[in-house]
Formats: sequence, structure tokens, C-alpha cells
Amino acid sequence: MSSHETPGTAGSDPQRGTAPGNSPQRREITVRRAPKYVPFLILGGLVGIGVAAVLAYAFPGDASYDTSSVFGFFMVLCAAGGAILGAVVALVLDRLSVRRAQRAVVESVPESADGEPDGDGGYRA
Repeated sequence: MSSHETPGTAGSDPQRGTAPGNSPQRREITVRRAPKYVPFLILGGLVGIGVAAVLAYAFPGDASYDTSSVFGFFMVLCAAGGAILGAVVALVLDRLSVRRAQRAVVESVPESADGEPDGDGGYRA
């Protein structure tokens, strides 16, 4: 998709409607696979919590601090750091997907007047 199109509006142009009887319009679009950022942030935060648990419970600590309070402190720091690293990984993958983007030509299909489905699950004109 180009930068001015959103995923749900590819091929729909409100200023240029296709009238019945017009020939199909052809458009060139960019197709790419972009990562979703929220799963990367959540996964990074969960990995950070796992690292905090290892830091708090695997190593001997000071007797004046409770182990759970040490875990809570490390959890805040490591979860935030993990979320930031997850965002960086998602940004890098997004940049790589821009480089691997492919161009495609799409053709608009006019809507049928009677709305009868054809054999392929679509509608025939």
C-alpha cells in the first residue's frame, strides 16, 4: 500500500466512483508485510519480567532486602527495558519489510446489479 492508503480503503476512491458500464480501473499498489507493534511490546515486557525473576531469585542478595521487593524493583526496570527492545525489533522488521515490498496491479470489479453469486464465492455482473 502506498503511504496515503489505509488497509481498509485500498481501491476505494470517493471522488472516482465506478459507474455501471464503465471499464474496470487498474491501479498499482505496494504490498508488504508489516509487523504489529503491540505483540512485540508485550513479548518484550514478558521477557523482561523473566529476566527480573532470574536476577532476583537466582543470585544471593542482601539480607536486609526482601526477595519479593527486589523482584518488584527489577521487574519494573526489566519490563520497561524489554518493551523498548521489543519496539526496536519491531521497527527494524518494519524497515526490512519496506525494502521487500512488492508492486502489484489491481483491477476494480464492478458490482453486479442482481447480486447473484458465481461458483467461486464472488458475484457475477
